[in-house]
Amino acid sequence: MKSTVLKVSTGRTEVVHDLTPRCAAFAEEVGGDGLLHIFVPHATAGIAIIELGAGSDDDLLAALGDLLPADDRWRHAHGSRGHGRSHVMPALIPPYATVPVLGGALTLGTWQSIALVDLNVDNPDRQVRLSFLSDAG
Repeated sequence: MKSTVLKVSTGRTEVVHDLTPRCAAFAEEVGGDGLLHIFVPHATAGIAIIELGAGSDDDLLAALGDLLPADDRWRHAHGSRGHGRSHVMPALIPPYATVPVLGGALTLGTWQSIALVDLNVDNPDRQVRLSFLSDAG
């Protein structure tokens, strides 16, 4: 298995951050056929496969805002207002995804992208682990 860690700066706002180009570059670098596993080792972030750039990223943030309001209802209450919702989000958008790779290329659908979803405005620096499991062993 080959693996690398990406450093991602998400800033101090809620974000859907496109990881697709960096994932594609890693898949091309390792080459061959296999599975690319994308994992974010943070309790307040997730990985989504979603269409980006056509408003879907803003729609996702709006939907998460409706489902997980940034208010004072959360028992996990340190940090900024509503921080507890960031700890619930990975139950809805998991901290991982796996994408098939053929000939060093991601096999995403036409409109699919790989995105880091981060509602935690208290932590602007993230890591994302990419792991490639080759079918060659």
